Amino acid sequence: MTVETLRLADRLGQCQETSADAYRQHLAEAAAAGWRFAGTHVSADRDQVRTLMVAPGGETRFHSAPINAGTAPSIVDLIPAATWDEREASELQGVCFSGHEPLRPMINHGPLAEWTVPVHGGDVHQVAVGPIHAGIIESGHFRFHLVGDRILHLDARLFYKHRGLERAAEGADLTAASAYIARACAACSVSNGLAYAHAWEQALGLVPSPELARTRTILLELERTWNLLNDLAAVCAGAGMAAGNHHFAALTERARRLNAALTGHRFLTGSVRVGGSDLIADLAAVRAAREEIETLRGAAARGWRAITFNSTFDDRMVSTGVITAEQARRMGTVGPAARAVGIAADARTTDARLAYEGFQPVVVERAAGDVKARVEQRALELWQSLDLLDRLLDRPLVSAEAEPGEGSGGLGGEIGVGIVESPRGATSCVVERASATDNLARVGRVRLRTASFANWPAVVAAATGDVLVDFPLINKSFELCYACVDR
Repeated sequence: MTVETLRLADRLGQCQETSADAYRQHLAEAAAAGWRFAGTHVSADRDQVRTLMVAPGGETRFHSAPINAGTAPSIVDLIPAATWDEREASELQGVCFSGHEPLRPMINHGPLAEWTVPVHGGDVHQVAVGPIHAGIIESGHFRFHLVGDRILHLDARLFYKHRGLERAAEGADLTAASAYIARACAACSVSNGLAYAHAWEQALGLVPSPELARTRTILLELERTWNLLNDLAAVCAGAGMAAGNHHFAALTERARRLNAALTGHRFLTGSVRVGGSDLIADLAAVRAAREEIETLRGAAARGWRAITFNSTFDDRMVSTGVITAEQARRMGTVGPAARAVGIAADARTTDARLAYEGFQPVVVERAAGDVKARVEQRALELWQSLDLLDRLLDRPLVSAEAEPGEGSGGLGGEIGVGIVESPRGATSCVVERASATDNLARVGRVRLRTASFANWPAVVAAATGDVLVDFPLINKSFELCYACVDR
């Protein structure tokens, strides 16, 4: 192992920099032992690919392989969830992944034949939706291959507004670079920003104080609450249920106003910084927030009862947009979509940097992996988030700082990892320092892998076999971010 790898091992438990064959073998063994894939990226010096794996207990480990003559070994046959990661690295860093065939373009949009799957047969036709949509959403092109109204195959083409945020952050100090990451998506500002903050704090040998952990947990659950309410509104819209859509959309607005009252911003933007928190709220503000949370709980419960006992709405959801547990594991599906098939994985259960002591994920009783299960899963998680906020908002919020961790010293390590459970699932951020001898902590490489990035392939799988008119409902039942992908 090189000196660099030894330092990585010191920060993260173990890092394997090996030959191509050993790299694949180690990853196969890790996957068989229950480790979860959390991303593949090209290192700061562009001479390695690094794959992050997460143990069931939360331990993180990198496995690395050298890039020789622009080529690195593919792992998609071992870990299909790495497909998008390798395709993205191929286009943004120019790495050819041997064994990944066809390595179709994903960001640099070429002719139609280069990114769609050829489909032939009697009565097969195509329907193109997007990239411009009627709603105020980012661009996305969905190419449906149909037999009649039945979806035979779906090709999803995103990345129309790729902004190059990760590359823009390179060379910037940790504070300046945080703006690129936190603003990758307004709906996930806290989740993305906090994953970045945790990564830097790990690299710098810092741990959150109990008060800082509490403040950050409150911010995450505030973000989760308005997102879950918005998701329920969106599903109602996807099924044409205007009353449910309007009810939950109004509650979404109330939740965002609560965010503004506590933090000064409806989307909580700017509320997370590396190494501490400047958020202050006196006892009166905290009590008002708890009262509003109870109001939201009652109104959400009334709306939930109304849509639950609507048989027409229920019929649209049952057996629509199904993914199985096996499909979810192969694709690396995370968050409520994974828990809706019975995979009880939630980064909050192992996150020692946040105030989730005793937290246990909830899993819907009917874990059928269809639209209904995903909707019911969100309702369960909404009540859970409201309970967490009620418990944590028991005293004023004060400014707080991170503290030196056990064994930390000097300038810290060269690499850090942050993994946060966003409203859509586990989001990871890897930060590599530009130089461990620089008195300024500057970004050499940053990789943000959001839950939406992980889950878009599941939307494609869920749509296959259903009828075209149900795609809006299926898509809304995942309610993924386009902006998180177009970072």
